[in-house]
Amino acid sequence: MFEKEIANGIAAASGGALTAAEVAAALEIPKESKLGDLALPCFKFARSLRKAPPVIAKELADAFVAPDIVERTEVSGGYLNFFFSARALCGRLAAYKDRDWSRAADGGDGNGRTVCIDFSSVNIAKPFHIGHLSTTVIGAALYRIFAYLGYKPVGINHLGDWGTQFGKLIVAVKKWSDIEEVRGKDEYFLNSLYVRYHKEAESDPTLDDEARAWFKRIEDGDKEATAYFDVFKEVTMRAVGKIYDRLKVKFDSYAGESFYNDKMQPCLDLLEEKGLLTLSDGAKVVRLDDWDMPPCLLVKADGATLYATRDIAAAYYRAKTYDFYKCLYVVAYQQNLHFKQLFKVLELMGFEKAADMEHVAFGMVSLEEGSMSTRSGRVVWLAEVLDKAVEKARQIIEEKNPGREDKDAIAESVGVGAVVFSALWNNRIKDIVFSFDKVLNFDGETAPYVQYTHARCASALRKGGEFDLEKADMDAICSEEGVDVVKCLLSFEDAVSAAAKTREPCMVTRYAVELAEKFNRFYIGHRIVSEDEGATNARLFLAHMVKMTLGAALGLIGINAPESM
Repeated sequence: MFEKEIANGIAAASGGALTAAEVAAALEIPKESKLGDLALPCFKFARSLRKAPPVIAKELADAFVAPDIVERTEVSGGYLNFFFSARALCGRLAAYKDRDWSRAADGGDGNGRTVCIDFSSVNIAKPFHIGHLSTTVIGAALYRIFAYLGYKPVGINHLGDWGTQFGKLIVAVKKWSDIEEVRGKDEYFLNSLYVRYHKEAESDPTLDDEARAWFKRIEDGDKEATAYFDVFKEVTMRAVGKIYDRLKVKFDSYAGESFYNDKMQPCLDLLEEKGLLTLSDGAKVVRLDDWDMPPCLLVKADGATLYATRDIAAAYYRAKTYDFYKCLYVVAYQQNLHFKQLFKVLELMGFEKAADMEHVAFGMVSLEEGSMSTRSGRVVWLAEVLDKAVEKARQIIEEKNPGREDKDAIAESVGVGAVVFSALWNNRIKDIVFSFDKVLNFDGETAPYVQYTHARCASALRKGGEFDLEKADMDAICSEEGVDVVKCLLSFEDAVSAAAKTREPCMVTRYAVELAEKFNRFYIGHRIVSEDEGATNARLFLAHMVKMTLGAALGLIGINAPESM
């Protein structure tokens, strides 16, 4: 917050000895508010300026021409501390009253550049389970965050729609069901057939031979085989579409693995031309020994291609189609090696955008009793989690406000919001042990708490009516609690920018909780609507800004902001 202004002023005060960029990089927020709002540690400048840090701090303080936002400076040892003016902060906030909340106040730094985001990537014929939650909500949050900052995001659902599992499903349908029954059923029925197949195959290995034969027929475009495959896809997409709607997730492309079947050979030809492909036990690989990685397997001995082959084709297709600035893959860290190999192979191929591709890794989700497996049927379905969360929210609303007419809509917003929020609260790389009790606990640092604060602001605004900034007495929000709220409001853009830069949506989630906590402390100590017209106008303005900022923050992470609760 205001780092750029202060950095420019300090650079000028140094007489050109320091650049604004290096000053901005050194600025930090003190751990204690009594030490100021921003601090410049001068230790790192001692060598280049050939002076002791306290001397540097004193000379910079003496020469610094402070902008209106800085009330005073203070030298403390080798630190130069900056204290902000409460009234100037309120004045800066007032300038944002009528801003467009759909995008960054300064337009952001995207400049229309395209960011491809590969996330969710559901598997055809398998229901959405809790393990898909992280990639889906992290990717969707990044999509919104980049759009807010002026980028052009492209959401890509790289469907898992290729492999022998579809041959297995055809065998299962033919033995224990029929295609019309499958068409009328849901994805759980398909999964039950898949689980049954694996149990039966343990005692009858010939089933795997049949499955491979059926998948070969899919590869060859056999009419009967592709008809089954199309039904599997239809049933799956109908089901996941409902989940995506509830999670407020959208995609611009559903080009999955099968889409790249006819786009792999040119890539393999290029690898051959560059002398990168070598034979290993009949398989075609790219050796990566010089980079301490195992070979990247692209074509198996039987001629079958792999994920890496299709990912190479997808990279070339996306570069040509979207001319992306960055291409992000929101995939669990278990695939770290895969992406290291992929990016290195693309670099060796001379792919011009290899350096612009990034694996946005996240932690794994496991059950309290161990790992999940769709083959054995040990999973927690995401729809079940959402339904349970919504039901709990509805019970709470029923207890507190039984006469409310829109209980179902509010329960959906609160329940689904709680699940999404729980997945976006921690740094993405952290492993999650899924627990219904934790996810459905609405107390503390949760979406319902932030949503309730938003609703509290809306209630105050309904009660107080229109506010008039011209009649506002800004001293009424210049108390310690009020200034804390104003500072937090003015740091919203910083939180969003940091979330984009680090690919960490949790920075927005935690910001929302921090703002809610600060406003609630102010709310408890100060009446919003009172007989003092000047104070009422100022405090209603503050409530308005908190409401709009919380709404924007919740929107970025995909959560509804109810007007009342």
